[in-house]
Amino acid sequence: MAETFPRSGRWSSGYDVEQVDTFFEEARAAYESDADGGMTADDVRSAAFDLVRHGYDPAHVDAALDRLEGAFVKRARARSIRTEGQGVWMEDVAKRATTLYGRLVRPAGERFAPPERGRGYDSEAVDALLDRIVDYFDSGAELSAAEVRSATFPAASGDRAYGEGAVDAFLDRTVDVLLAVE
Repeated sequence: MAETFPRSGRWSSGYDVEQVDTFFEEARAAYESDADGGMTADDVRSAAFDLVRHGYDPAHVDAALDRLEGAFVKRARARSIRTEGQGVWMEDVAKRATTLYGRLVRPAGERFAPPERGRGYDSEAVDALLDRIVDYFDSGAELSAAEVRSATFPAASGDRAYGEGAVDAFLDRTVDVLLAVE
């Protein structure tokens, strides 16, 4: 039987093969059924798999999850527009985008709390991405969900760092908004 994804090296960790295969089988069934109430883009975004030796290569699985999330968003958008109209969809997207502004208008260096202990994301690097998000919303500058999703930040500590959890959650919400209009 052909494997769904390439495997990590024999001595490297990868995603649990059975968990990944099961998830993608369920996702395919949910997408093909086209029934309301099944799997959503949020379910895809929150998918997590155990790391095991010689599992599926995480980069390949993550890329497939990104594409799958986009497919579920496009399907949800098409359904909403078909049943409620383009205006209702765009109003919903605008409401979600508005929830991002509270952090975006804060001064650089103060947009998130520092980590409770240890290291976090370098605040200058995070602020640079948030400035790009502001430019996207305010000026129509180029920015894609893939760019936000793939952003990485150097580690920092103390008052030069932001706590990772809050930044990650904010960026997930940003990706959700960007996917909705892409």
